[in-house]
Amino acid sequence: MVSLFAAPLAHAQAPLETLTGSRIECLNQVADVHPCHDIDLLSRVSMSDLDPDAWLMNDIWGWTDPETQRDYALVGTSGSVVFIDVTDPVNPVHLGKLSGRNGEYTWRDMKVYHGHMFVVVDGHDNGMQIFDLRQLRSDEANATTQWTETAFYDAINTAHNIAINEETGFAYITGYTLSNESEQGRLDLCRGSGLHIVDIRDPSHPVYAGCAVDLSTGDKNNGYTHDAQCLIYRGPDIRYQGREICIGSNETHISIIDVTDKMNPQILSAATYPFVGYSHQGWLTHDHRYFLMNDEQDELNPAVDRTRTIIWDLEDLEDPVYDSSFFFSTNSVDHNLYVYGDYMFASNYTSGLRIVDVSEIDHPQEIAFFDTHPYPDQGRFNGAWSLFRFPDSGTTIVSSHPYGLFVLDPQQITITDIETSLAVPEVFSLTSAYPNPFNPTTSATLSLAQPTHVHIEVLNTLGRSVRTIHDGLLSAGEHLLSFDATNLPSGSYEIRVSSDRYTTGTRVVLIK
Repeated sequence: MVSLFAAPLAHAQAPLETLTGSRIECLNQVADVHPCHDIDLLSRVSMSDLDPDAWLMNDIWGWTDPETQRDYALVGTSGSVVFIDVTDPVNPVHLGKLSGRNGEYTWRDMKVYHGHMFVVVDGHDNGMQIFDLRQLRSDEANATTQWTETAFYDAINTAHNIAINEETGFAYITGYTLSNESEQGRLDLCRGSGLHIVDIRDPSHPVYAGCAVDLSTGDKNNGYTHDAQCLIYRGPDIRYQGREICIGSNETHISIIDVTDKMNPQILSAATYPFVGYSHQGWLTHDHRYFLMNDEQDELNPAVDRTRTIIWDLEDLEDPVYDSSFFFSTNSVDHNLYVYGDYMFASNYTSGLRIVDVSEIDHPQEIAFFDTHPYPDQGRFNGAWSLFRFPDSGTTIVSSHPYGLFVLDPQQITITDIETSLAVPEVFSLTSAYPNPFNPTTSATLSLAQPTHVHIEVLNTLGRSVRTIHDGLLSAGEHLLSFDATNLPSGSYEIRVSSDRYTTGTRVVLIK
């Protein structure tokens, strides 16, 4: 009996050319030269057509324009982020690129918030570039367009990854080094370890918000966070429901930190697991009960003979438990994974995209694959770097070195929005202040769903309190918060509101 995943061997290694114009079905476990099962090839864009100046593919993300409903692939290369319109997935359209600030580097990562892309590079003095993606609507955008950044954040020099909580509007930069010349950089007391937190609610004007680090983790016990997922927690641990939680993959450990109060984060726990190689990246299941983590070096250990996903049970955020491991049918190195509904999509370097049904966490089932690196494995770290699935169209994009961008259609995968039974029970929101800039007074509206004890203060750029607006119980409903800065100097301030479960704030600028 032939195994479902005993894919045919492709012919001798050769450059792969761009393929567009029609779907190539996965028939008899092959599409073009690619071993596959239940995933069709919609198009392939070679690395030379993506970016002729690049020598490497790296990370990838996607954005669906809420006004036009067009799907865009944001493809990282050694020197740039390339923009590809994949709305018609068999006929991708090249829309130019945003080059990095200082040369070519192996690692580039990008995420999206409110129509803006945020890019970090693990290379000298690149900082965080910000690009307004709405510019891609222009009829003049084409493959030769050299885009320029919309804004720039200089508190960091380099960074390996960036995570964004789109629900709160905060970015979490990981694996970073600080800029000694930036005032915001000097505020970071974590000094380049853990999470560097940035308020991006005004995307073109990012502001340092705090940092968080667990010094018990990392290869050098410096709390180095390689990657993270940060979100409003809606899982089974009722103590932390509704709070903002970051789960870090910290080289040697999983690390869990409550970052609701950005200036006073609370370390909840850290844990390790058998045969650690390099705790690389991971993602929560939709119910926030389990965290699925990849380890980028454990396959180099003779005790781990196949590609492995670590499964953490997070019923108690203060005591994460190593539950089990899922082993793929291959022994390639795994890199990035994301959970969509009941499915884990994994980019596993030389074995490509792998899809696993995790609806029964005790019995995960590998159900589909597409090998983006079809030739004999030359280099364990070639192949599928990362992936992104567009939620409405289902189109899945994969960046794969050295063969380029793959636009794929997992045939049998249907994913619907899954409502968790543990939704956040209360509304706690603060509007932007108006007027802003202001002189000397401004105001914002606080909304509460139930009576709540709140502390409302104004902080300067050093994070020091300069005014207390309120400290005590407020009734349910809307409350107008007024800030009179008559006796304060010009500058940037934050109106911060804290309760026992939430912290939020809004930035204001006083100009006299």
